[in-house]
Amino acid sequence: MSFYVVVGAGPVGRETARLLSEEGHEVVLTSRSVGSNALPNVRTIQADATDASELSRICRGADAIFMCAMAAYHRWPTDFFPIIDGTVRAAEAVGAKLIVLGNLYGYGENADSPLRCDLPLNPTSRKGTARTIMWQRAVRADVPALEIRSSDYLGHGAISYFSLIALPSIIDGKPTAFIGDLCALCVSAFPEFPSLPSFPASGSISDDDGPLPSL
Repeated sequence: MSFYVVVGAGPVGRETARLLSEEGHEVVLTSRSVGSNALPNVRTIQADATDASELSRICRGADAIFMCAMAAYHRWPTDFFPIIDGTVRAAEAVGAKLIVLGNLYGYGENADSPLRCDLPLNPTSRKGTARTIMWQRAVRADVPALEIRSSDYLGHGAISYFSLIALPSIIDGKPTAFIGDLCALCVSAFPEFPSLPSFPASGSISDDDGPLPSL
């Protein structure tokens, strides 16, 4: 049995905690607004991931930390960095492996299709640059780091293009239309990582969500 800490009590964080618990592991689910917990054998602790000292105390003895916390979509370039920094410092303080919940924004609009695990990150938007900087900060930690990247996360409570547009009709047994190639090859996890270039705080990025910090 291992001890895992899941940071972030959204749909992915809660499902991660549930699956780990069902495998017989000791699991702590922590969030600023963790709320009531109906997950059996999962302890909940209210905490702010930006507080590395408090998070380190919670994670003492953990084998791995799952960073599933999300910032508000329009505040990624400002709110995500304190979260990843606090989580990285906590992982380093306790010597825990770090697993980061990611997405595909960092590959940019010019990425090859289908995506492959050896493709470099090449963001073409401000949000994509923010996600790339987050991963760079994680992979440069003094502990092993892994990022799981997906275009959509499905399941109970998940909010995605699929769940908003297609799923209601599917549940009702009605015809539905969904943009995408259902026969396309998919890559759901990236166990090996290419070397990452450095991305400046400014450049040819299209959406304007405020300034980005330096690496």
